[in-house]
Amino acid sequence: MQETLIQPWQEKVNEFAGSSEEMGQLHPAILELAYKEQWFKLFVPKIYGGPGKKLPEILRLEEELAEADGSLGWTVTLCAGAGWFAGFLDPELAKEIFADRAVCFAGSGAVGGTATKTANGYLINGHWKYASGALHATIFTANCILKNEDGSDILDEERMPEVKSFILKKSEVNILPGWSYFGLIATGSHAFDVINVEVPSNRTFKINNTIEIADEGFDYPFLQLAETTLAVNNLGMANHFVKLVENSFYSRSGLKRYTDEQIAFFDTELNSSKNNLASIKAEFYKAFDESWDEVITNRIISESKLKEVSILSRKLAHTSRKIADTLFIYCGLEAARKETEINRVWRDLHTSSQHALLTFED
Repeated sequence: MQETLIQPWQEKVNEFAGSSEEMGQLHPAILELAYKEQWFKLFVPKIYGGPGKKLPEILRLEEELAEADGSLGWTVTLCAGAGWFAGFLDPELAKEIFADRAVCFAGSGAVGGTATKTANGYLINGHWKYASGALHATIFTANCILKNEDGSDILDEERMPEVKSFILKKSEVNILPGWSYFGLIATGSHAFDVINVEVPSNRTFKINNTIEIADEGFDYPFLQLAETTLAVNNLGMANHFVKLVENSFYSRSGLKRYTDEQIAFFDTELNSSKNNLASIKAEFYKAFDESWDEVITNRIISESKLKEVSILSRKLAHTSRKIADTLFIYCGLEAARKETEINRVWRDLHTSSQHALLTFED
């Protein structure tokens, strides 16, 4: 009996990426692949049924996912990144949540709501934007300012309004369709609101505070975790775009549209772009790997290394976008047609580059 060939996941993603964009969310075939590969559980420790992967491996995978499809890479990155909160959740709550094969976290880092203390927990009200994966998410995370029953702020140790993160179930939120941007369309990064929903006290958590499990890596600073995961998405999309530009230009140059001198000029531009991308990629991963070694060995990362990781994350994202802008002119009019793959990748990259954490290069 002939052995059935297994389709590589990259081929599956490529097959359905266009359909995902048409649907405005990840195609069911891609979602099933994500559940099978546990992509939304990348950070979830083995004690809760996750793969227990560590950030160095996750970054490389997220780069691959974003190269295959920007919306897939971005959705997995944001949803799996929120799943990193597993290390800070009440253990019994975590076991319940992650028992679901299709568990997927969505949410917002913004402080968009209030949580009023009650006898049994907290009463949540608020509105949050940009929850990637909202249409298939099972859990939503939301940051709220804590309030007393009389409406006054609960203050933290520094006499500032205290903010906590909350776990909300899909049935407790209202999804507000509104992701009308020109890229990352299949992320379905819609807004959501919550109106007078009471949750028990064990639905609160604080990151980088009390780690609830004995597993390494949860003490890596969240800011640099966010910056690095976002940066490799831009890198992956840029990798994809460079390949598409190369194929597009050389297929048209074969029609004798360009002189030898023009082709040579493009060769120089292309090779320069590839070299620049490879150089900043190597520099970025070197700095990140060193920071990871520090946290594993010393349980703390030096301020200078954290600053270097942050700067290189932004530099990687900016270089990725600039390279796409440099090469776009060589793609021909086909790259301006929204139905084409090359146009989709360009739009995805220019949308992902707008994240607030990546705005300033220095």
